[in-house]
Amino acid sequence: MEVIVQPDAAACAKLGADAIAGLVTRHPSAVLGLATGSSPLGIYDELIARYKAGAVSFAEVTTFSLDEYVGLPREHYESYHSVIRRVFTDQIDIDPARVHGPDGEATEIAAECARYETAIRSAGGVDLQILGIGTTGHIGFNEPGSSLASRTRLKTLTPRTREDNARFFDSIDDVPMHVLTQGIGTIMDARHLLLVATGEAKADAVRELVEGAVSARWPCTIMQHHPHVTVLLDEAAAAKLDLAEYYAYTYAKKPAWQTL
Repeated sequence: MEVIVQPDAAACAKLGADAIAGLVTRHPSAVLGLATGSSPLGIYDELIARYKAGAVSFAEVTTFSLDEYVGLPREHYESYHSVIRRVFTDQIDIDPARVHGPDGEATEIAAECARYETAIRSAGGVDLQILGIGTTGHIGFNEPGSSLASRTRLKTLTPRTREDNARFFDSIDDVPMHVLTQGIGTIMDARHLLLVATGEAKADAVRELVEGAVSARWPCTIMQHHPHVTVLLDEAAAAKLDLAEYYAYTYAKKPAWQTL
């Protein structure tokens, strides 16, 4: 796990975009795993700007979103089907048919989850998965207590997660109770995990992610077992890390040839 502490969210976004643009340049048909929420927005803005400047093309890229609300119409402003298109894919040159997400309106939930797993495998698996982290330590919508080997499935959101997401709706009562989410095992199949966390509200979860014991209580901690993880933090999110100075030292001494 490489932990990189930057001065602010903008610097984190630039590094994240560097990793993704570099991958797509080397491998134009790369498969990207996309996350919603506020954490990845800076990365998406950076990538959009680079596409518009002619620095990168996503014409052959395929994407798979992490999750989707259950029962929310796909054209609803806050469905993740709508959000990921609004904040990213509609602003680049990706083929809309290559932008995939779980179907939160499916009538056969188990069958939809199995279909999504098959679609990811059929595309060759995810090359780089963008992740945020919840204040409860969830990745995707794998709430505390989730199986560390889980696959795409239905999950019930905790009251804390619904409260955190209420800012996107008129009230907490409008936040759906259930979601479809890639499982922790599904996420761990990606070849590179790129997690970005900013702000003091994420500091406790970040401390557990990087320096805590691996436990279903903090689902994010399973990432300690992945062979290629990049964690991008601003100073506020890194504030509770015991080894923050060491992470800064190792990044400063990183060989020039070693990319993210």
